[in-house]
Amino acid sequence: MAAVQQIDPRSELDALFPSPSSPPNVHSPSRYPGASPEAVAALTHALKENHMKHHIYFNHKGFHNHIADRVLALYAMGASGSLIEKVYKHDSAYQRPAVEPPEAITEENFIEHLGDENFYAAYKTFFSKVVRDRGLSTTLEEYIFSKKYNFIEGLDASAQPVMLARFLGVLFHAFIHVGYGAEFGIPGMVAGGLALASVHPYEFLPSYLFEPSGTTAVKETTSRLASLFLNTKTSTAPSQLEEPPKNHAFSILAKIMQDSKFTKEIKDFNSLMSEHSDTIWRYAEQWTIDPSQPGEIERKMEECIWTGTILYSIGGWNKESSLTADFAFMHFVTSSLFLPSLLPYLPQNSQVILLRGYFASTLGWWIARGFPRLDIQGFLSATSHILSEVKVANPFLDIIQSVIMHPDEHMPKIQRAFAHFSSLYGTRPKGYFMDTELEGAEALDGSLFLRAARLTEEYMSDGTRLTEEDMIKGIRAWSFEGFPARD
Repeated sequence: MAAVQQIDPRSELDALFPSPSSPPNVHSPSRYPGASPEAVAALTHALKENHMKHHIYFNHKGFHNHIADRVLALYAMGASGSLIEKVYKHDSAYQRPAVEPPEAITEENFIEHLGDENFYAAYKTFFSKVVRDRGLSTTLEEYIFSKKYNFIEGLDASAQPVMLARFLGVLFHAFIHVGYGAEFGIPGMVAGGLALASVHPYEFLPSYLFEPSGTTAVKETTSRLASLFLNTKTSTAPSQLEEPPKNHAFSILAKIMQDSKFTKEIKDFNSLMSEHSDTIWRYAEQWTIDPSQPGEIERKMEECIWTGTILYSIGGWNKESSLTADFAFMHFVTSSLFLPSLLPYLPQNSQVILLRGYFASTLGWWIARGFPRLDIQGFLSATSHILSEVKVANPFLDIIQSVIMHPDEHMPKIQRAFAHFSSLYGTRPKGYFMDTELEGAEALDGSLFLRAARLTEEYMSDGTRLTEEDMIKGIRAWSFEGFPARD
């Protein structure tokens, strides 16, 4: 097979980064007012130039380039063209230049260079052609969810491609990148995200996920697909949700907190998975997903979103110091925003695999960070003032307006996520989670997202203390300390 040429003609670049499309699904985030021709021009310029000029890591410690994520989030929140230009100029100042790959990536040598960041540009060129020729759905099915690109008979465990694990690994960064591509209809984001997954390191993944299940769900789902934007997607229209079953995600959290296999010692994520990956995946398997039930995929997607939010906000809270905005836990929130846009592009079997893999990764990071206890009642009591002190007609509009100018690149993303989750689930009443095993869950309601957003705003209000040099060094206002045992 001929090598893929390492070039991006202008016409191809335009095709990779078109003007953003409308949100692909009713569960996807809505766009805020403020869109303009100038904003679109500034956005596409930033995306194209970043794609051509910069490496995926801005330093040699593996810190990700967030330019594309940030400018897309700002665009979605109605930022002006001049602001997008200003942010791009600032963020591009500390990026590494693109790395010329040693050779092109082809179907024949695809697996040979997995995990090697020097081949990022080569994988990006490879996936640019694949996504253009085959579309998002088919590309994900083949390169993320097929057994071929996850497990190869005869290879040692550490040499397996495990593309799904790389896709969800390193705090979901590749998943987020592809999620932006699905949400905004931008093939170049999909190609860049899949290239990033390809250079992420090996992580554990159980091979049984890719064994034949005997179901005809793929055929049934494929017959319902409708063409739109990047490729095709399955409907995930809102449904009447039943009461949460006993195998709710919250119940899995409760079981893990009682498991004597784990200690409160903070571990490196990879060390934890090396020692306890089988146990963590067994817990993920206890979270039953029954796609034969109407509304099940939407229900389980919602469980992932609530789980990420309570781990970040309630797990990060204590009565002595309020919220500790943990860097790892923050990614539970920012990544779950893209489940509504990505799931519709997948057939049913792959939807289940993605949800379970996403949940398992979330559990792993929670445990690795010290799996802080979830004092739901204490949190709700201590944060009730946030609701009583609301002085504006719509507090989320105030939050979004203020965060657009925040110096930290993750702040617009997490606040956009909380605002959207509030629009989806803000009407959930107390008692909605009464049938789970998690203590205090019955007291939760849709106000959690506003509480979490305000606490985040308070914690990061001193974010302006970070200098340009701090940003270049990778220093952030988020907490990197984890959660040691508390008395």
